[in-house]
Amino acid sequence: MTGHWISIYALAGMFVLATALPINMGVIAFVGAFLVGTLVAGMNTKAIMAGFPADLFLTLVGITYLFALAQNNGTIDWLVRLAVRAVRGRIAAIPWIMFFIAALLTSVGAVSPAAVAIIAPIALGFAAKYAINPLMMGLLVVHGAQAGGFSPISIYGGITNKIVAKAGLPLSELSTMLASLGVNFAVSVLLFFLMGGAQLLRRRAEVATNAGSAPTVPVAVTTAQGGAQVYGDAEAESMGEERRTAAHGDDSMLDPAGPAGGGGSRGYQMATVAGLIALAVLTLLFKLDIGFVSITIGLVLSLIAPNLQKRALGQVSWPEIMLIVGVSTYVGVMDKMGTIEFVGHSVAGLTSPLMAALLLCLVGAIVSAFASSTAVLGSLIPLAVPFLQGGSGVGAIGFIAAMAVSSTIVDVSPFSTNGALVLANAKGVDRDLFFRQLMIYGAIITVLAPVLVWLLFVVL
Repeated sequence: MTGHWISIYALAGMFVLATALPINMGVIAFVGAFLVGTLVAGMNTKAIMAGFPADLFLTLVGITYLFALAQNNGTIDWLVRLAVRAVRGRIAAIPWIMFFIAALLTSVGAVSPAAVAIIAPIALGFAAKYAINPLMMGLLVVHGAQAGGFSPISIYGGITNKIVAKAGLPLSELSTMLASLGVNFAVSVLLFFLMGGAQLLRRRAEVATNAGSAPTVPVAVTTAQGGAQVYGDAEAESMGEERRTAAHGDDSMLDPAGPAGGGGSRGYQMATVAGLIALAVLTLLFKLDIGFVSITIGLVLSLIAPNLQKRALGQVSWPEIMLIVGVSTYVGVMDKMGTIEFVGHSVAGLTSPLMAALLLCLVGAIVSAFASSTAVLGSLIPLAVPFLQGGSGVGAIGFIAAMAVSSTIVDVSPFSTNGALVLANAKGVDRDLFFRQLMIYGAIITVLAPVLVWLLFVVL
């Protein structure tokens, strides 16, 4: 048995073990990366750790920390109330507003994880407050970000167009963009009605006539899960400290009698909103790293109210971050071993061009569910060049559209950055159950989406 197959079987074994036992898969994956990298691939520790996704780690820590601050000081609740008033209490409109804002951000050049990182915490906070299915809300945010991902001025679109042009293949930028938009929108409509959208259409929140009153909705709202499983003992300790601080009014920069539902004064909430706007501007326009920027803004907000915000660091989703970076590190070992390239070349070498196109879409979806979609597009499209140029009957434009959708729609997986952001920011859920739901949906979309887009864009 070759090292490539050993690494593939080991990955499958990790899924089985993590499913059968209540063990964080990230821990298993780190051990797998060490054993496979050392014993099978002959790597040293430095080479193994080269696959550690430091940028993803920083992004998840920074975003969850910043939005924990915003949640604690009441800013998220305030924004939710404003959103309800903006749609005149039509709760069913909110998921679609989030979908189209995420699509707009990526279509004008935002990296997909950056758009999801900005929109998901607000969307999921709204879902928790108004008893909207958080899985549906999170999935619509991710599918929205992917829907706009292939416009000619987007990151995915620009990279794909360059790769195809370099390979000398024909390309229709509009076809790729509309394929991504159409498939993601259709999937979102289906999800909306399967996950309670019809009931939302019959519900309205009561919109207050004065700005200081919170809207209400006649449904039960789940409360956030507590305990060591989510935050750990450090969070419980800091929460007690926060209560003592608020009770004694130690923080002179805050109004102790702040607005209902918030932990800080309206001025502090305005400063938090300014920080969130700065996050969007600095990351989308100036292309600064979203992890560093979010931690910097979080620090500024913490300096304004250090005691009130003590528990925010404990609210960072450490178990989910451990899971994501562990699996990513293992996939990095597989990539360094050449396993990803081995699978791609094995598929591309098949005699039937149509079957090769289908399997390349499947490989792209499976790999992208764990690794960078951009890297997948860059590595698998060139493998298809020989049969696309050889008069095989497989149209280049259709195949590129199918590959583009297959390699990005799976970013709902909890092992991808977008899925991880949804998992980390979900409120009022059982984390283990929510993770399994994301994983099951990610598995379904990983298998079905490539087949469907292959039929739509390659076969038909």
